[in-house]
Order: sequence, then structure tokens, then C-alpha cells
Amino acid sequence: MGTFLNPLSDRARRLTDAYRTGIEITEQLRVGTALSLSIAGGAIRMEFLDDAYPDWHPAPDSFSGMLRLFIYREITGESYRTVAKYQELAEPFGLEHIPDESVLSRTWRNRFNDGVREFVQIAAHFVVKEVHDRDFSVPAVRAKSEVVDEESRSTKEDETAGREFTDEQIYRTTRLARDHGFDEFDSGRAANATYEDTQFFELQTFMGMVGCGTPQGATRFQYRHGRDSGPHGDTHLRAVKQFEPAELIDGFNVATDRLLSIIESEGSFRRPVTAAIDITTVPYYGDVDGMPMVSGLDQENRAFKFATLSIVGLNIPLVLAVEPVRESSAWDENPPNQIHRVVRRLVTRAKELVPIETVLCDREFDAQRVYQTLSNLGVNYLIPKRINSTEQDIIETMEADRQAVAVESTSVHVEAGSHSMQFLYVPSTKGDGTTVFATNLRVGPDEAETFCRRYSRRWQIENEYKSIKGDFLAKTSSKDYRVRLFYFVFAVLLYNIWRLTDFLLKAGVDGEMDYEPVLTAGECVELVCSALIPAD
Repeated sequence: MGTFLNPLSDRARRLTDAYRTGIEITEQLRVGTALSLSIAGGAIRMEFLDDAYPDWHPAPDSFSGMLRLFIYREITGESYRTVAKYQELAEPFGLEHIPDESVLSRTWRNRFNDGVREFVQIAAHFVVKEVHDRDFSVPAVRAKSEVVDEESRSTKEDETAGREFTDEQIYRTTRLARDHGFDEFDSGRAANATYEDTQFFELQTFMGMVGCGTPQGATRFQYRHGRDSGPHGDTHLRAVKQFEPAELIDGFNVATDRLLSIIESEGSFRRPVTAAIDITTVPYYGDVDGMPMVSGLDQENRAFKFATLSIVGLNIPLVLAVEPVRESSAWDENPPNQIHRVVRRLVTRAKELVPIETVLCDREFDAQRVYQTLSNLGVNYLIPKRINSTEQDIIETMEADRQAVAVESTSVHVEAGSHSMQFLYVPSTKGDGTTVFATNLRVGPDEAETFCRRYSRRWQIENEYKSIKGDFLAKTSSKDYRVRLFYFVFAVLLYNIWRLTDFLLKAGVDGEMDYEPVLTAGECVELVCSALIPAD
């Protein structure tokens, strides 16, 4: 818990998968499934787990089967000698037989690396705690004190852990962030409705946590928390459709304002901020007739598009603004997309929350109207330019003169105004060649290359999208755009709560604030659900 994790590192993903494995096992136990069958029936995500034995290794035991066996051992606390006697576990776990204790010992020490051992322990310890906290009848499960004491010893013995946080600290901080995030959304449903809005947010959080769709998510949620704990999947979708897009965006803006208000007094939050604007896609595979919000990516692929503005650099990486992107496609009558208007709305909303110094965009935003829009809004910009014939001629002249850097002064003239700007020609950071950037700042040749390195901060937004869509976005095949927008905006809100929670944990200890989180996305979402739903 105390180490800092890149949110997209293999370890962070592995920990998230471990929690999901623990959740699936616990759900099966709740409905009375035997422990061995609960472990056998759950999906184990092995993408970030490495089998140390090569394919030619003579060990006959399947890697996935041994993982299940060791999760069973860790949940029960049994010795190798005792587990080796349970030959009845072989069939459900996909093993030909249960190995003897020497093979089990070698597997744990040699076949399982640190990452696999950590995965097994986190998944199993989650199950042990849930069984005791929720008072399930599972006699084979070891005492909760055993895993708590074991985790406490591991924390104290971890010499690399620079900071330590108790479960109580994390829970309290997550609840604080949660309380500032959900209250501003109002579906406008009747006051005497069976379910309050918060219960729909609980279900939506759970679906994002376990990565499933609405019908399955509602069923699994009720298995875990009781038949009357949440709405049916159809009821959930009907409630989601009550949120009109404009009201949903307004709710997100107010929630983001409240989240930022929590950190206003923190000196480690730097102002003004560097922001990044980008567009992400969520694939769509259905019929496109009557679907004006679906965009064509190429001849075959379709998707919904969403633009975001995020804080990047040395600050807490929050998403400050979300904007649906409506493009002209062959199946609708949409006017051609004018990306500068999307930029204007994003920056205008974000400036109501924090002062913005510089905006970073990718080449999709290389347009004079975008340049002028940003200039009119009083912010600096740094945008890579598409290389056309004019830029190519300058690059060839630079190469002939053996010149690595060049600065070209020019100006923008459009109906919305005009301003002076520069094109910066600098060596590419991705290999040989030259990259061209557009900026409205005065930059000399001697500082151009260093200045353009600021653009590397934008990589955070790519990681941000992967986390939003991989850790927090619930699945749906709905054609209703209100559902699609709600799911995406809610996933962004959960991402913001995660990053804010992580920031507050760091702010409570001494040390330099940095990008790497101490709390994985999977841990945070599980804690949000725990904060929303009291134990039975």
C-alpha cells in the first residue's frame, strides 16, 4: 500500500485483477456455493501474471490450476501437507492430481514470482475479510486476525515502503471524496420512488468495478448485498435515461468544482495549471441508422467520441471538463464538426475552476481556428503541426544546412481575430526526423527544444483514458446516447475520485507530491462501494 504505482504498470493492473478475483469468489460464497467451487468457477485474469516455468518445463500441473489451488490454501490457511491430501480439489481446479508438499513448496518459491504471490494473497485475503465482515457461513475460511496480522507484519517488514496508510485512513479519505462527488446529480424522479438516486450510483460504481454490463451487474450486485439492495437492470437503465445530457454535464461540472475545493488549501497543488485536451473513443458495433452521435473511425469501425480537458504535469491529474463530440457522418445530417467550438466549451468550463497557463493538444487540433480560440481565451498553447509541403521544404533546408532547430514567426488571421504565433522545428523525441510545434509564446531557437519537451506531459492523458475505460467504465450495448454519456461521465467521475483520494493520502504525509498513485484503481473502487454500502 505504501509504494507508489504507475496506474498502468503491470503491478497496478495485477492488483486490480486480484481484487476482482476476490470479489467474484465472495459473490459465489454469499449464495451458498462451496469454497472449492467458488474458486473454480471464478475467472482469473492472467494477462499480468507470469509463469516462471517455460513451456518445455516438465512440470505437468497447469498454471491456472495451481493458482486456484494456492488461493484455496491462502483462504483456508492449510499447510502444504494438508492441502496435498485433498485430491478432491484436482478436478474442479483443472489439475490431474494434487501435487505432494515438496512440489507445492517449489511452486510457491520458484514457479510463482513476487507478482503472482502478491496476487494470490490479495485475492485470498479479500475473501477472508469479506466472509467474516459479512458473516457468511464458510467454515473452511481461516480467522480474519491471521490475515490482518500477516498483512501488518508485511507492511512493517517492507523496507521499500516510504509511506504507510491504514485501512481506516483510506476508507475515511475515500468517503470524503465520494461525498463531494455524487451529491450534485439529480435524476428528477419522484420523491416516493422505490430507489433513491444514490442506489443507482452504487450499482453503477459496482458495474464499473467488476467490468460487466447492466443486467449481469444488477444481478451480481443483489447477490452480494441482498435482493432489495439495488434496482433491477431495466429499472437502472430507465433511471439513467432520466439524466438529460446537458444536466449530466452540469452535474459533472459542479461535482468537479466540489472535488477541487477539497484541495484548495494544499500548497502542493500548483497554480496556474497545464491542461491537455484530447478526444477518446468508445467502440460501437450496432446499426448506425438514427444514431447521430456515432462517428465513423474508418470504413468499418464506429464509435462514440468524447473530448476531455485534464490537468497534467506536476499536479493531481483530474479531468476538469467533458464534452460530447458530434460529427458529420454518412448516416446523419449533422453539420461538419468544428473542433474549435469543442475547445472553447472545454476551456471556458475549466477556467471557471482553475487558472490555466498552457494547453497541450494533439495534431487533431492543428487548425487556425483552434489557435485563435485559445488565444482569445487568454491561454498559451503548444500543438504539434501536421507536416505539409511548406513545412517539408523548411525541414529539407534545415537538413541541408545541418540545422537541428528552427523558429518561424507567423500570424493567424480568421474571422474570430488574429494573433502572432510561431512554428518551432525541433528534433523528434521518437527517433530521427523533425517535429513541428505551433505556439503563441515567444520562444527563441536556443530554448525551443527545451520548451517543446513540455509536450511530453501530455502522455498522462493517454494513461488516463486507459484507466477510465479499463477500470471504471461499465459495459453496455445500449443504443441510447443518454446511457452511453452517463456511463462515460460516471466513469470519469470515479477516476477523479480515485485521483483525489490518492492526492489526499499523499498530502497527509511528508514528501514530494508526484504522479504515481499509492492507491490502485481497483482498491479505490472497492472502497467507494464499501463507503456507499454499509456491511450487512
